[in-house]
Amino acid sequence: MKIVFATGNEHKLQEINEISKGSGVEFVLPGVGFNPVENGKTFEENSYIKAKEANRVSHKMTLADDSGLCVEALNGAPGLYSARYAGTQQEKIDKILKELRPFENRKAKFVCVMTLLDDAGNVLHVSRGECHGEIAKSQSGQNGFGFDPVFVVEGTNKTMAEMSEDEKNRISHRGKALTDMLEFIHSSVV
Repeated sequence: MKIVFATGNEHKLQEINEISKGSGVEFVLPGVGFNPVENGKTFEENSYIKAKEANRVSHKMTLADDSGLCVEALNGAPGLYSARYAGTQQEKIDKILKELRPFENRKAKFVCVMTLLDDAGNVLHVSRGECHGEIAKSQSGQNGFGFDPVFVVEGTNKTMAEMSEDEKNRISHRGKALTDMLEFIHSSVV
């Protein structure tokens, strides 16, 4: 079964297909004309906006996610603006480390919300995954992307960037949301 995944990010598509390997579901890019305006106020709203836009250009079943890093001491920032928090990946990491210098509380969580639409654009299911941890005082690890080198996963002494793809996919916010979504797809759609 093929489902359009509402992203232009090849790395995210690859990660989604890696997590769903063996499930009988393959995710593909939406194609020409996909250009969502992410102006929602929540992860749920932005996920729906992206799914609806992918549905508009493909007229097929679509899945979208919206995700971000929420840092307790920064009142949930960067949150919805995680992708636009700074220019490059390194600038994002440098900025978060600088902003957290005055704080003892370094608790954070990654959040991922996924929305599945049918061919006609109706919402079939929404899932949410969270991965809790804290922001390290310095970056470590070579894997992953975004804030992975500074996010220490709760219950471990590893950043996400120090984990193998398999380890990360089992515990990540995106992995949790997708696992729930795949269970829904297998029980209600296939």
